[in-house]
Amino acid sequence: MSDPVETAELVAFTKTVDAKSLSRAAAELRVPRATVSRRLARLEERLGARLLRRTTRSLVLTDIGEVFYRQACIALKAVRLAEQSVRMTDDVVRGDLRVSVPPMMSVSFHAMLCEFASLYPELRVHVHISNQLVDILHGGYDVALRASSQLQPGLIARTLFRDPMIAVAAPAYLAGRGTPRTQRDLRTHRCLLGFARGELPETHWPLASGGKLHVDGAFFSNDIALLCDAAISGLGIALLPRGLVSPHLESGALVQVLAGVLGAEMQIALVYPERAFLPPQVRAFIDAVAAWVPRELVANQHNSQREPSGAVRRAKEAAPRSSKKASRAFSG
Repeated sequence: MSDPVETAELVAFTKTVDAKSLSRAAAELRVPRATVSRRLARLEERLGARLLRRTTRSLVLTDIGEVFYRQACIALKAVRLAEQSVRMTDDVVRGDLRVSVPPMMSVSFHAMLCEFASLYPELRVHVHISNQLVDILHGGYDVALRASSQLQPGLIARTLFRDPMIAVAAPAYLAGRGTPRTQRDLRTHRCLLGFARGELPETHWPLASGGKLHVDGAFFSNDIALLCDAAISGLGIALLPRGLVSPHLESGALVQVLAGVLGAEMQIALVYPERAFLPPQVRAFIDAVAAWVPRELVANQHNSQREPSGAVRRAKEAAPRSSKKASRAFSG
């Protein structure tokens, strides 16, 4: 029976794959390059399989190496959780916290993150900002902020708030194209679409009665604030959160169309892997964000109420800075 794989070997392997370089992996691990190379060689010898094809300029995973990499990530995460379970015997929040959040416009969210980090000096906070939906189960993240109606199996969601999605368009666009009355009317209209799961262009919109409707897009973006601006500019019809478009509905820059025909509910939530216990740093972060959301929504409402409802130009300039903070913050 061969010797069991050592954790250091797994770390060297996964870090090398992530860094795509022995030298960069060694630098991140703060060990000599020869040490990383030696651990990789020892790992392949134990397994009796080639995991990486190494040349002078590149590193490429073999087929078996790709399978082993996914399992190694799961194993290392289990080791980290085991360590954290022991450290939960005291009240000190420490270790690593890996968070995925969408791009933010809200200065207050950044301030909340900085305040959170300052409260826990023994905690190393890693914040990944992207509209892409990262793989929480296998990607090494502890928690992610998302807007979605469906969750990946194996995840738990802490719902922060819900926001209905409504179809909107600019009056000038409707004057030129006509106002759609039924779902069939959308065939002659330009649709402004997002990206499903932050990756692929959308091809369907949800029906209020259930089911989906195929739509043809004329403009695509994974930034809902940009889709809102495109609708205001008269580029077409967009399906957006009510909280984002409310100031523009009040100002007259946008009007709702196909009420009762199109629509869904966007769930804004913190999602994290299902597990026997929740690490203290994850719990602390969830509590911090859950406390921030009501303050942000109140501030946004207060700011929007200060804007003159009839001033379209001012609504375009000021309302996005308030309402987009909450909605765009969850566009991933």
